[in-house]
Amino acid sequence: MSKAALTLEEVSKHNTKDDCWLIIAGKVYDVTKFLEDHPGGDDVLLSSTAKDATDDFEDVGHSTTARAMLDEYYVGDVDTATIPARTKYTPPKQPHYNQDKTPEFIIKILQFLVPLAILGLAVAIRMYTKSESA
Repeated sequence: MSKAALTLEEVSKHNTKDDCWLIIAGKVYDVTKFLEDHPGGDDVLLSSTAKDATDDFEDVGHSTTARAMLDEYYVGDVDTATIPARTKYTPPKQPHYNQDKTPEFIIKILQFLVPLAILGLAVAIRMYTKSESA
């Protein structure tokens, strides 16, 4: 007998310490009994409920033993059509921030000249103090 695939909505209802299900690689796992034993703590698992937790699981780099343990918690497959497509965050296009509206070329010149002036001043002071002590 083949089970019908679970929807994200059905899996999302299991999001507490007493009833915790995760979606990893298209499969649903009831990890409630494992919450106390999870090396990363139960909060990590609870924060991965109600979504596709595959990236969360893979990013940690679980051992082959941890991957094998998943089998004992398997509930069924998830209907991937019910999981919204992940959107990649792209920051809004913003112009370079230049608070006082100073022209770019002046900023570039000052970035070169100010350190040069400080170096020159340091050398002049060194030469002056050296000639004083002689």
